[in-house]
Amino acid sequence: MAMLDRDLQIARELKDRLSSIVSLVDFKIFGSRARGDADEYSDLDVFLEVETLDKELKNRITDIAWEVGFHNDCIHISPLIFTRHEIEESPLRISSIVQVITEEGVRV
Repeated sequence: MAMLDRDLQIARELKDRLSSIVSLVDFKIFGSRARGDADEYSDLDVFLEVETLDKELKNRITDIAWEVGFHNDCIHISPLIFTRHEIEESPLRISSIVQVITEEGVRV
């Protein structure tokens, strides 16, 4: 089963909104919605890679994700945010979640 067009449309809306406040290095959908085996209660899991991240920016990203989900019939969007340094230089680069995102993530 393929990812739903609606999920991709919502992800694009989120990416557009986020692009106005942060430079996105990478943006992918992952998890059950990317695999196409989600149910109506599944979160829309999104992976964001940014150059730098502080608490204020993380809060803004989370708020925008909530707003986009709310305006799209209360889909819960769960952003997973990492910096380029974390992905390229830290031990996180070999973590299971990053490997799953690399394997099954759908670039938006």
